[in-house]
Amino acid sequence: MTVTQEGARTYQVRTYGCQMNVHDSERLSGLLEDAGYVRAADDDTADVVVFNTCAVRENADNRLYGNLGHLRPAKVRNPRMQIAVGGCLAQKDQGEIVRKAPWVDVVFGTHNIGSLPVLLERARVAGEAQVELKESLEVFPSTLPTKRESAYAAWVAISVGCNNTCTFCIVPSLRGKEKDRRPGEVLSEVQTLVDQGVLEVTLLGQNVNTYGVEFGDRLAFGKLLRACGDIAGLERVRFTSPHPAAFTDDVIAAMAETPNVMHQLHMPLQSGSDRVLKAMRRSYRAERYLGIISRVRAAMPDAAISTDIIVGFPGETEEDFQGTLDVVRESRFANAFTFQYSIRPGTPAATMADQVPKEVVQERYERLVALQEEISWEENKKQVGRTLEVLVAEGEGRKDAATLRLSGRAADNRLVHFTAGDGVRPRPGDMVTVEVTYAAPHHLVADGEVLSLRRTRAGEAWEARQGAPSGGGGVSLGMPTVGRPAPLPPSGCAAH
Repeated sequence: MTVTQEGARTYQVRTYGCQMNVHDSERLSGLLEDAGYVRAADDDTADVVVFNTCAVRENADNRLYGNLGHLRPAKVRNPRMQIAVGGCLAQKDQGEIVRKAPWVDVVFGTHNIGSLPVLLERARVAGEAQVELKESLEVFPSTLPTKRESAYAAWVAISVGCNNTCTFCIVPSLRGKEKDRRPGEVLSEVQTLVDQGVLEVTLLGQNVNTYGVEFGDRLAFGKLLRACGDIAGLERVRFTSPHPAAFTDDVIAAMAETPNVMHQLHMPLQSGSDRVLKAMRRSYRAERYLGIISRVRAAMPDAAISTDIIVGFPGETEEDFQGTLDVVRESRFANAFTFQYSIRPGTPAATMADQVPKEVVQERYERLVALQEEISWEENKKQVGRTLEVLVAEGEGRKDAATLRLSGRAADNRLVHFTAGDGVRPRPGDMVTVEVTYAAPHHLVADGEVLSLRRTRAGEAWEARQGAPSGGGGVSLGMPTVGRPAPLPPSGCAAH
C-alpha cells in the first residue's frame, strides 16, 4: 500500500525482550515507513499497533493478551485500526493468538518480518485476520529497510538463529539454525552507518563468536573485529553475546589489539556448577569459563565483564548454588543479569524432575543479587578519581531532569551521570571527558567540571534529526525507553 504523508496511516511498534527483538523492531518501523506509514505521536492512538513479542520470560503470553485486551476498546471505537503480533511468541503460538484475541488482524513470525506491510493490506481488503508464519528465514533481516532509533549508536546483526540445544531455552526452535552474513555485507552496513554519523556499533547475534560456521571459517569473528578497526570514524565497537564454549584466544587478541574494540565483554555464565551446566547442555565447565576471564584480564586489565546467571535450575542443590557464588566472587563481574528459573513449555527443562521450590529459588536469588551488588559497588569505587571519555546519550539517566545532569557511557560501558556546567552544551553523540567523583553499584557520577567537550559528526546527526519532521516515538519498548542501544537484559536469544 502506498500512501502520501498527508493523511497517512500512523503506526506504533511495541517491543518486548532482548536486543535482537529491539533491532527487529527497527526493521519493522523501516518497513512501515517505506510503505508510507508515519509514526504516531506518543499520546495518539495509532492506526496500526505492532507487538514484537518475546517467548523467553515467564508469563510472556499473559502480558501479550493483557495488552491486546487493553486495545480492544480502541479497536471497537476505530474500525480502521489494525493490530499485528509478531516475534517469538507469535512463532510459538501461531493460530492460537487469533483464537484467543479474534480482534487481531495479522500474525507473523520471526522468519518473515518483511511480510508485515503486505499482510496488513491483505487483512484490510479481505476483512479477516491474516496468519502467516514460515519455518525458515525468507530474507536476512538486514536487507530490509530500517528506522534506526539512535543517530550515534547502532546494532548490526551478523547472524541470526542458534545451533545450541540449551535445555532451558526455546529460542532455537523459534529462530532456527544459525545463518551468517558474509563479512563484506556486515562491513558495508557498518561503513554506511558511519557515513551517516554513527560512532558506536554493537555486533549482534545469538552466538556472535560462532560467526563463520556457515561459510567454514572458525576464525571469522576475530577477523571481523579487526576489520572494523580499519573503518575510519568508527570509534567504538562492541558485541553480544558470545558463548564460552566457542570463545577462542584469537578473539581476545583482536579485542586487545584493535583500538576501537572496547575492553568490555558480556559473556553468559548461567551457572557455576559443572553438574548444572551439564544438565543445561552448556558445553563448557566452570574452569574453562574462569580461564577465559583470566586470559581476557591478562590481555586487558581494564576490561569490564558482565554476565547472565539463572538461579534455581531443576535439580540445583545448595552445593550447586555455592559453586555459582564462588565463580561470581572470582570473576568480579562489573554487573550481572540474574534470573530466577521458570518453566518454559516446549523446553526439555520443563519436564525435568526436581523442580526447585519457588521460595528456595527466591532466597538464593536474593543472596546472589546481594553478592553481585557488593562486587559491582567495589569495582565501581575503583573508578573514582579516574578520567573517562563518555559518549553522551539521550534518555539514559531517568533522573537527569531532576538532578540537572546528563548521562552517557564510558568506553567500558559503565553508565556515567555528569554535570555539564555553565556554557557546556554537549549533544547526544558528542564526547565529554570527565573525572569520576562518586560510585554507586550501577552507575558513576562526575560532578566536577567537564574537562573537555568534543563535538562529533554523531552529535551533528542527532541535531539534524531534531529538525526533521517526526510524529513521535514509534518503537515503544517493554522497558524504559533509551536513546541508544544501551545494555538491555540479554535474556533468551542473546543469553547464551
